[in-house]
Amino acid sequence: MKVRILRQTLEQRLASKPAVLLVGPRQVGKTTLARQFCDQIGATYLDLESPTDRDKLSDPEWYLTQKLGELVVLDEVHRVPDLFPILRGRIDEGRRRGIRAGMYLLLGSASIDLLDRSSESLAGRVSFLELDPLSAAEIDGDDPARLLALWCRGGFPESSLTDTDAQSYQWRQDFIATYLEREVPQFAPRRSTQLMRTLWTMMAHLQGQVLNTSAIARSIGTDYKTVQSYLDMLEQLLLIRTVQPWHVNVGKRLVKRPKVYIRDSGLLHALLGIRDLESLLSNPIVGASWEGFVMQQIIACVPSGISIHYYRTSGGAEIDIVLNLPDGRLWALEVKRSTKPTPRRGFHVAISDIKPARSIVVYAGTERQTLRDSIEVMPLMDLVREIQTAVQ
Repeated sequence: MKVRILRQTLEQRLASKPAVLLVGPRQVGKTTLARQFCDQIGATYLDLESPTDRDKLSDPEWYLTQKLGELVVLDEVHRVPDLFPILRGRIDEGRRRGIRAGMYLLLGSASIDLLDRSSESLAGRVSFLELDPLSAAEIDGDDPARLLALWCRGGFPESSLTDTDAQSYQWRQDFIATYLEREVPQFAPRRSTQLMRTLWTMMAHLQGQVLNTSAIARSIGTDYKTVQSYLDMLEQLLLIRTVQPWHVNVGKRLVKRPKVYIRDSGLLHALLGIRDLESLLSNPIVGASWEGFVMQQIIACVPSGISIHYYRTSGGAEIDIVLNLPDGRLWALEVKRSTKPTPRRGFHVAISDIKPARSIVVYAGTERQTLRDSIEVMPLMDLVREIQTAVQ
């Protein structure tokens, strides 16, 4: 379902913009989607990791000028950063010839360098799209067994769709090693891959916790700025997510630092050495893992325009997820791994603070019900459908 919607979105963006930049971590499915799109409309596809395709761009201005009037797909475009100014020139030339849309589809692993270069060189000419790993909606998340498997293995297709847990776990371990050995040196050759792995693993242990960068720096014997720069890189590579607190004037002391999550639950488990569902269910990280998984599913499955926050006061009032809908309404979500959907006292206090339009406990059960204070209880996929309906 998501791939079909994304393909439609690509078509719409390319119909109105000269370039679309599709970003996402490696192995998430960008190339598969682009090749299917090329086959559908007959575009030119160039893989810039291929020496043969890169040779075609030995004189990029000449080559791309010959392609004016048709869509050119450039995969792994961040590997040839000098292309961005040339693309800008070809887009401007196309405009002079009356070609105002549908010139370039650019694919690449997100990075600070990639986003900065594209934003600077193609400002006003490019539309950004992000491809997430497989979501619950794509694997029939109403089936409890499929949902649990997705949670355990994560959403990268080659991890999620393998025959055994052992194969999935090995794929994720290889993925982590490849990122550290190949991607990090490419994007930041002066960064330590060992420090990057240390921080990535520390973020897994801190899943769903409020981020204290200074404390992390002290624990590993480095400075705050170094830690922050590495965390920024992990976030730009779409490997971690920081969630900002919801600020509202309620006359209470609010926690103001972000929370941190490993975005893909399968990578979280691999970083922690959790090999299968049985090991996960007995691990202390299980609640935080489920919370991050629920958040990722909301982000992957619902339309854009919804911002996600959390709410916490120094007195213990807390909301796991605050959804800010496009019309300004707030939904307060308590995430429960347990099949007993009893919200914490702090949740009741928090909803009296921010007065959301809806208060919902999303849990691992299958039945819907209503608790006191009009708190609704529902499974994950019911929540996703409710959000989709609310923003239509």
